[in-house]
Amino acid sequence: MGQMRYIVDLNQPRLPASVGNKAKNLRDLMRKGFPVPQTHVCTWDAFVQYRQGEVAIMDHLKTELAQRLDGAQCYAVRSSANIEDSLEHSFAGQFKSILNVRSLNNIVQSIGEIWETTHADHVQTYLARISRDPQELKMAVMVQEMVEPVCSGVSFSKNPMTGMDEVVVEAVEGCGEALVQEGVTPYRWVYKWDKWISLPEECPIDADLIQQVVSQTQTIAKTFNKDVDLEWVYDGQALHWVQIREITSIKHVNVYSNAIAKEQLPGMIKPLVWSINIPLVNGAWVKILTEIIGKNDIDPQRLAKSFYYRAYYNMGALGQIFESLGMPRESLEIMMGLGGDKTEKPKFKPNATMLKLTPRILRFLLDKWTFSRKIDAFLPVIEAEFKAFSLEPSPDLSEQELLNTIDRLFGLTQQAAYYNIVGPLLMHIYNGLLRSQFKKQGLDFESLDLTRGMTEFARVDPTMSLKLLGQQFAEINENTREKILAGTYQELQQLPNLEDFQQGIADFIDHFGHLSDSGNDFSVAPWRENPALILQLLPSYTHIEEAATEPINPADFPVSGLRRRWLNTLYRRARQFRLYRERINFIYTYGYGLFRDYFLALGQRLTQQEILKAPTDIFYLDHQEVRELITRKELTPRYQQWIAARKHEMENFRDIVLPGIIYGDDTPSVDLPSDSKLTGTPTSRGYYSGPVKVVRGINDFAKLENGDVLVVPYSDVGWTPLFAKAGAVISESGGMLSHSSIIAREYNIPAVVSVAEATRLADHTQVTIDGYKGEILIHNSGDSYGSSGSATTS
Repeated sequence: MGQMRYIVDLNQPRLPASVGNKAKNLRDLMRKGFPVPQTHVCTWDAFVQYRQGEVAIMDHLKTELAQRLDGAQCYAVRSSANIEDSLEHSFAGQFKSILNVRSLNNIVQSIGEIWETTHADHVQTYLARISRDPQELKMAVMVQEMVEPVCSGVSFSKNPMTGMDEVVVEAVEGCGEALVQEGVTPYRWVYKWDKWISLPEECPIDADLIQQVVSQTQTIAKTFNKDVDLEWVYDGQALHWVQIREITSIKHVNVYSNAIAKEQLPGMIKPLVWSINIPLVNGAWVKILTEIIGKNDIDPQRLAKSFYYRAYYNMGALGQIFESLGMPRESLEIMMGLGGDKTEKPKFKPNATMLKLTPRILRFLLDKWTFSRKIDAFLPVIEAEFKAFSLEPSPDLSEQELLNTIDRLFGLTQQAAYYNIVGPLLMHIYNGLLRSQFKKQGLDFESLDLTRGMTEFARVDPTMSLKLLGQQFAEINENTREKILAGTYQELQQLPNLEDFQQGIADFIDHFGHLSDSGNDFSVAPWRENPALILQLLPSYTHIEEAATEPINPADFPVSGLRRRWLNTLYRRARQFRLYRERINFIYTYGYGLFRDYFLALGQRLTQQEILKAPTDIFYLDHQEVRELITRKELTPRYQQWIAARKHEMENFRDIVLPGIIYGDDTPSVDLPSDSKLTGTPTSRGYYSGPVKVVRGINDFAKLENGDVLVVPYSDVGWTPLFAKAGAVISESGGMLSHSSIIAREYNIPAVVSVAEATRLADHTQVTIDGYKGEILIHNSGDSYGSSGSATTS
């Protein structure tokens, strides 16, 4: 061993790599000025010597430690392995921590005990599961001055389950090791922005202390510019930080919201519509983003996901884009309706990337300031292109020619989709600027009629034409009106003395017949396929009341000079883009609706060949599947099975209620019939349904089978092998740092802890676990409790 030194101080200028990750992270915290107990580190070089059989190493350590430690001081001895607290694996709870150690002999003995845990069965199982060679493991050990704890805990700068911008704190009275090793249920707080959103009902821990923990957690995260998981101890006078690691798991959590999708793609979306609409619309969004940020690898398909045939937008992916522009990721939470009545909104923070993009952004803004010229040039061209498509595809077209026509239509419609996004976006911007001018004048923006005097609206807004038809309808005698409403459109055409009204209806259908209940769902029949629906609308347009008050005119505002010129510009552009929005959408809807005609023509051919059972069955296949079916008709039986299954699913899922926010890419459980529901603290993400097996101790280990839901009163290190079999975990006790939670996260299985009376569940009870919301649905009817053994709880 020579003169080699194995003990280093954490605060010395340079640390060797052999101190381990946990020690290095703690030293970084100390250097930033945060209070950390005095810490010495036994490097892993000593462990290597020990593993090689060097018996003198323990005496050598005793000699070195004698020069550094205070004989009257009590110490905590903790692991700091080379692969512990890494970006890939935490090893939390795997290695021993020994507290309240006094005397050199006991400290050296404790170092040896921690070294020996590297050979423990649960550690070897863990290493095998993550495919690491046990010989790679090198163990440094921290010897840290013991802080006499009044209370201890853990804090997270972001919610580690959902990635939401909220600080989570868990705490216990006394020593924090109970959080990991004894499964004690901690007190729990959640602080979002400027208010508490979750508090323990009764808690002996001072609220001001927890507020201090929250504040310092936020400061530490900001200082290190990363999301952090921290452990802390309070001695009655000061807060001490004893561990820090980066929260890496939330970087991969996608968060999906239907807040926008409910407007753009409402209801259930059939596979064919999804496979056309998503690349169309999201592709247009990617084009806009590319204009701002340049070349990128954004996948339009990744920006949205279908859950139970309903559209959700990937706010996690959008958040990454927001951050690249210097915009606060948390602003997405406000968009998703998670901001509540937050008083302090996330602030715009230009970063280096934002400054680098400034020239592109300025070019983008200049282009959009003059965008009306492009719209005026584009609309007549794209309208003529769309009108060139026949509403009734020729029967002479082959199946491949129909597919080629659909491809050409897709390219044109994608161009229109770009304008259909940019136009309304600019309208909202000009409206927002004009609204602010109204606010300064103390006036209500909603009282402004931006369409006043714009006769062009009659060509794109069916309301005005329906009003005229409604007035004509009101002038028809009552008996004839009843016949019109009771009959078909064809029967209307046969009625005498109604030539003007009949021509008006025909003209309306010719011009507005491509509209439908859902302009984004071409599987829905347009008005021209069911003109009787238009007739049913007429009674509601026979008595249209005019506005009771004169609308506000911005020309009457008492402003002059530059403010007057700016106000006039905003008013003119708000009106201009209000009309643009309607014109673009009118033409886009016409072109998009053509997909229905050409896919139904394909469906008709396939039905005639007995490949499909009905032309509309084609809507239950996606675009690529339609292509494959046409070129490989021997696959007909498989596709017919898929169509039948998807129809059945859509019928079964029609009335289910889904959450507005879905965390992660797993399909969430739906509210299936359940006898009752248990709740707890979610500590490992995911969804799972399966049968319960209650395990209270080693005698119950054998009954757990692969895929069972493991239900425990608590969990310790010796229970780790059970997690390799479990599909999910429910524990009566514990928090984010309990053994059950840590190992469940390592095994990527859902876990919910602090579930009262969970062990009273009967074996084989079917349950569904939601590892994001902390809910357990119990599906079995009858006696779900009490038949799995004695009804003791911890």
